[in-house]
Amino acid sequence: MDTSKHSLSTLFEQLGLPSGQSEVEHFIARHSPLPSEVAIQDAPFWSESQSHFLEEGLEEDSDWAEVIDELDALLRH
Repeated sequence: MDTSKHSLSTLFEQLGLPSGQSEVEHFIARHSPLPSEVAIQDAPFWSESQSHFLEEGLEEDSDWAEVIDELDALLRH
């Protein structure tokens, strides 16, 4: 079982996206603000597999849920 603490960088790696700090910041700036009526996993910029990973992480309250929530909050601002 993976017990390491996940970060935005590791989440982006898991999603197959560039994961450097400036790349994460650029992604958030480019896709913000995410409308309140759109669930993070339903945002149009995710691939099907990325969307599924996010949805599963939240539904199962997995180790990833906290950092997915963090990304969600950052995308709303």
